[in-house]
Amino acid sequence: MADIRLGAHTIKSHGMKVARFHMHDWIILLLLGVLEIILNVIDPFYRFVGKDMMTDLKYPLKSNTVPFWAVPVIGIVLPAVVFIGIYFKRRDVYDLHHAILGLLYSVLITAVITDAIKDAVGRPRPDFFWRCFPDGKEVYDNVTTNVICHGEKSVIKEGHKSFPSGHSSCSFAGLGFLAWYLSGKIQAFDRRGHIAKLCILFLPLLCASLVAISRVDDYWHHWQDVFAGGLLGFVVASFCYLQFFPPPYDVDGWGPFAYFQMLAETGNNIQGSTNTNPLTSRPSEVETVYVQSEQQVGIYMRDINPTLDAMETGRRD
Repeated sequence: MADIRLGAHTIKSHGMKVARFHMHDWIILLLLGVLEIILNVIDPFYRFVGKDMMTDLKYPLKSNTVPFWAVPVIGIVLPAVVFIGIYFKRRDVYDLHHAILGLLYSVLITAVITDAIKDAVGRPRPDFFWRCFPDGKEVYDNVTTNVICHGEKSVIKEGHKSFPSGHSSCSFAGLGFLAWYLSGKIQAFDRRGHIAKLCILFLPLLCASLVAISRVDDYWHHWQDVFAGGLLGFVVASFCYLQFFPPPYDVDGWGPFAYFQMLAETGNNIQGSTNTNPLTSRPSEVETVYVQSEQQVGIYMRDINPTLDAMETGRRD
C-alpha cells in the first residue's frame, strides 16, 4: 500500500471526482427526502380510541422542550460541524464526503422508517384527550364508543403519531453516527486501555438520550415509543457507518474504505510506472539465441584451443 499522505486530497483537488463517483448515492438520497415529505403529508391510520382507553391518554398538552426544528440541528448540523473541523485538520475529502453522506443516509433512512411506522400504526399520544377534546367535553359514538373528536384537524392528526418517537430515532441516528465516527478517529478500541476516550463517545449518546427523555417528560410519547425510536436510530446509524468506514477496532478504523482503496490504486500505478516496459526489458528471442550462441561458441573455442596448440607443437617437433 502507498504511504499515507494527509492533506494531499482536498475538496479542490479531488472533490468533484469523489462526488461524481457517488452521484447515484446522492440521487437516491434526494428521493429519500421526497419520500419523507410525502409520509409527513399523508394522514396516519386513525386507530380506534374507546372511552375506556382515555384514562391513560389524559396527560396535559404541553409544548416541546426540544422543538421540531432543533432535531435536524442536533442530528445533522452538529455532527457535520465536527466532520468539517476534522477536515480542516486532515485535509481528506474522502473522509469528509463519506462522513456527510453516511450521516445524511443514516438520518433520512431512519426518518423514512420512523414516519412509515407512525402512519401505519397510528398510536395515540399520551395527551390525545386534549387534542381530541380541547374544551374538555367528551363525545363518543353510542355504538362503538369510539371518540368523536372536535379539535383542530392538524392537532388530531399529529396525535395519532406516537409510535415510534421521531425525535428519539433521528437524534440517535445522527449522534449515534457521530459516536461511531469519533470512536474511529480517536481509536477508542485500540486495546491500550485508555478508557477516558469512552467519555468522548458517550457525550453524543448522552445528548441523544436527553432528547429522547424530553419526549416522555413533555407527554408527547410513551416510554415504549422513545425506546423503540432510539434503538431504531442507533441500528441504522451503525449500518450506515460500517458501509463507509472500517470498524473502530480495526487498524485502519480511523479512515474510510475509499481512502485506503485510493492509496492502494495509487501505489499500484506508481509501481507500474517505475518498472521498465517488459517488452523492452525482456530480451528478444533473436538476442537470446545470439547470446546463447556466443556463449556456446566461446565454450567450444575454449575446448578446441588446447587441441590446436598440441597439434602445432607436434608439427614443430
